[in-house]
Amino acid sequence: MVRSGGHETGATSAAPAGSPSSAASSVASPSAPGGAPSKPAGRYEPADYASPVRRYAAEAGVNPQLLMAILYNEAYKPHDPDFERAWQRGKPDASFGIANMHRAAFDDTKPGRPFAGRRWEELPDDRDLAVQAAAWHLHDLAGQLPAKVSAPLNKDELLALGYNAGAGNMLAFARGVKIGPQAQSYLDRLHDNWAKSGEAVK
Repeated sequence: MVRSGGHETGATSAAPAGSPSSAASSVASPSAPGGAPSKPAGRYEPADYASPVRRYAAEAGVNPQLLMAILYNEAYKPHDPDFERAWQRGKPDASFGIANMHRAAFDDTKPGRPFAGRRWEELPDDRDLAVQAAAWHLHDLAGQLPAKVSAPLNKDELLALGYNAGAGNMLAFARGVKIGPQAQSYLDRLHDNWAKSGEAVK
């Protein structure tokens, strides 16, 4: 796989062995300046974020169903700020927030955007910011796709793979490079989550 500064450096988002399940509860999240507050404390359910998904997908010009499906794909670990920071202390390259964004991806995405003044370290505490950053990251990935691809994958599938595996791998897949088992697993989960994601953002 091509190493990249994208969401992942490999083609997987699997949680480390022994990590708690994604059903853990989470704390309240503050809102971005001037924005509506994120969901109060309680179990994390991606569909609860349909409103910011629709809002930020429209802002970034991306498919809200894709953005919601990625939130479902990325719900494999507890999205509790204390847990995420503890995990990151043991694994400095870990991702933050409900969209599991890596520092490099966030920092590459934010210039010139409405959240340009925000920091990657804020993602665990502000779920709306996490959704907004993921939407714009998908926008940037879409801008790198060629007009024609040599793969039996649609745009949303390629963008999901780009989000998971980085732009370099996404472009390789678009050229027809065979998808490996880890990337295929991510794509399979996207397909599994696709219908309910569409229902959530109606």
